[in-house]
Amino acid sequence: MKNRYGIDIWSDDNFFIEDGVVKVNYKPYPSLIKIVKDVRKQGFKGPLLLRFPHITKKQVKTLFNTFNASIKEYDYKGKFNAVFPLKVNQLPNFIHPLVNSGKKYNYGLEAGSKAELIIAMTYNNMGSPITVNGFKDKEMIHLCFIAKSMGHDITVIIEGLNELEMILEVLKETKMEAPNIGLRVRLHSGGSGVWAKSGGIDSKFGLTSTEILEAFELMQENELEDLLTMIHFHIGSAMNTIKPLKKALRESGHIYAELKNLGAKKLNSINIGGGLSVEYSAYEQSRFYSLAEFASDVVFTLKDIARQKGVEEPNIFTESGRFISAASTVLITPVLELFSAEYELDHLRLKEVNPPLIEELRELFKDMTKKKAYEFMHDSIDHLESLLTLFDLGYIDLQDRSNAEILTHQIIKKAISLLQVDDYEELKRFDKNIQEKYLLNFSLFQSLPDYWGIDQEFPIMPITHLDKKPTRSASLWDITCDSDGEIPFDMKKPLYLHDVNLNKEDYFLGFFNVGAYQDTLGMKHNLFSHPTEVNVVFKDEEVILEKLLESQKVIDILDDIDYDTQEIQTILSRNLPSETYETLKKYLDDNSYLKTIWSYYDDE
Repeated sequence: MKNRYGIDIWSDDNFFIEDGVVKVNYKPYPSLIKIVKDVRKQGFKGPLLLRFPHITKKQVKTLFNTFNASIKEYDYKGKFNAVFPLKVNQLPNFIHPLVNSGKKYNYGLEAGSKAELIIAMTYNNMGSPITVNGFKDKEMIHLCFIAKSMGHDITVIIEGLNELEMILEVLKETKMEAPNIGLRVRLHSGGSGVWAKSGGIDSKFGLTSTEILEAFELMQENELEDLLTMIHFHIGSAMNTIKPLKKALRESGHIYAELKNLGAKKLNSINIGGGLSVEYSAYEQSRFYSLAEFASDVVFTLKDIARQKGVEEPNIFTESGRFISAASTVLITPVLELFSAEYELDHLRLKEVNPPLIEELRELFKDMTKKKAYEFMHDSIDHLESLLTLFDLGYIDLQDRSNAEILTHQIIKKAISLLQVDDYEELKRFDKNIQEKYLLNFSLFQSLPDYWGIDQEFPIMPITHLDKKPTRSASLWDITCDSDGEIPFDMKKPLYLHDVNLNKEDYFLGFFNVGAYQDTLGMKHNLFSHPTEVNVVFKDEEVILEKLLESQKVIDILDDIDYDTQEIQTILSRNLPSETYETLKKYLDDNSYLKTIWSYYDDE
């Protein structure tokens, strides 16, 4: 049985398997390995981030088309709009194509800090909305006024009454035109999934019902009530079920209607925040609703409340960043080593007279048949345990121990080959001793921080060899000096990979749906920086590699953490012969990731 690694569950038809390789589902349908080869030919040998702007464009189009279809179906009078939250991915190689793709739909940006606001002010399409969330000081409020003066359609979301007071101060001091105002409401309703705590009554952000009334009264007292155009809520990122959203929509819809009836005449929008989930599981469905169902519930619920309360139907805003960005980026990691490679038969150091259990292992390997494979494999594991005990007691030497480990691993490999196990439940029953350790040329902390931090699952699969049966239960190790840099084999969600000879061929793993948060949350643990990245663009059915950005140089990494790099170079040059220092300078100007010396694919 060939393993499809759940691609039919998580890929949303963005990728498919053909002729044993993963291909991009966009003409001319290139394989990922072909793209990787083209980058490696330019000398980039470490981990690689492949960005696919056409997938981002597809997600934006799907989001708008789906909501607009529901609006048409229910004869809804409000409009749909959306903004991308920059915190999800602020990097220019992602943002520039996103802004370009969103122009047609009036798709905007959301900022949560001064730096993000500068990005939005600079690159957002004029006329597309900007929303500003998060805690703010007076300077950030002033930046919002400046953005308004540039002609941007900007809404400042108030998280506390002090922010409204700062708006009044800036307005009085500068005499500038004020931006629109939104109120973030703290709902009683909470979300679902890993990030449910970001919503609900105990959430970090939002105004209570009392504060909402006080804020509106303060606006009325200062004749600013016409600036109130939006209420905003967020009940959690990546909801796995839609039920909490329905409750939150009713609660926020009633708040909207109450404010309208209190005199908020210009209030015309409800921003429902994020929450749209992405399918990360390669084993079973974890998101239990479709985008069409999500949009339909939003439109129907808000229409129903507006009808009940006798108010106009609000415009609908979303800030679903994960849905837009996750699928657009794939992390490719070269496998550097299989740790069982040390257990090849040519490493045996047999003696003229070997311990009896070693001789029995030799016989098990020699005499194994398909019928006896299970029995012999388990016998070999028992023998290995006994031999390790004998080593601890001093009855056998290191050479004997090495021979025992090699023979046991060879017996296991031979058993798997003879059995040709098609039922992966059978493989899972095997002892943990058959697990293979794959050393990958990447940093888990830099490239998959959500796995390390919150055990977030990501789809993982080899990008080649998919016409062959994977037989090794795999644990994945990164190259950091940290034991947490591992994705261990999970019996409940097992990962099986191929038994490859890296002296003869390369083997690459792909980590999918990594475009949301992983770029921005990654840390330089052990001073491994962001991987080399490239945008894969399709023009006239031709694949073009754009904006290839190499991983940071060692010297630049040191500069980033405030070392005096000139001093470093001066000290090193003073203490080394000139020829040696010139060699060292090449390393300073290279990135931190490990290099592979020879490539099977590069020689094709």
